Amino acid sequence: QVQLVESGGDLVQPGGSLRLSCAASGRTFSNYGMAWFRQAPGKEREIVAAVSRGGASTDYAEFVKGRFTISRDNAENTVSLQMNSLRPEDTAVYYCAARYGATTRSRYDYPYWGQGTQVTVSS
Repeated sequence: QVQLVESGGDLVQPGGSLRLSCAASGRTFSNYGMAWFRQAPGKEREIVAAVSRGGASTDYAEFVKGRFTISRDNAENTVSLQMNSLRPEDTAVYYCAARYGATTRSRYDYPYWGQGTQVTVSS
């Protein structure tokens, strides 16, 4: 019921910042919990951050706490991920994901996905 398109991925030096955006279609966007996942070469897809339907609650993986911030604007049907103090190990394809109802930390609970945007952190 929702289509997702990510943007904002780029090549950045260690310590730099990027802001990723996810644009969603559909008239019931506010009914969907939203999350960002990432997948590095040879690794499994992992949760990065999630935000509740109304935007009041957020959840972060331990490796991004204090560095990344997830937010949503239900009036614009968008979700953002502000990434600061980037490290080489943050290099991955970042995916926007949606599920009807509350968020979880499992990729298997999300039926709707964007096609991903590449983030590369390198000197």
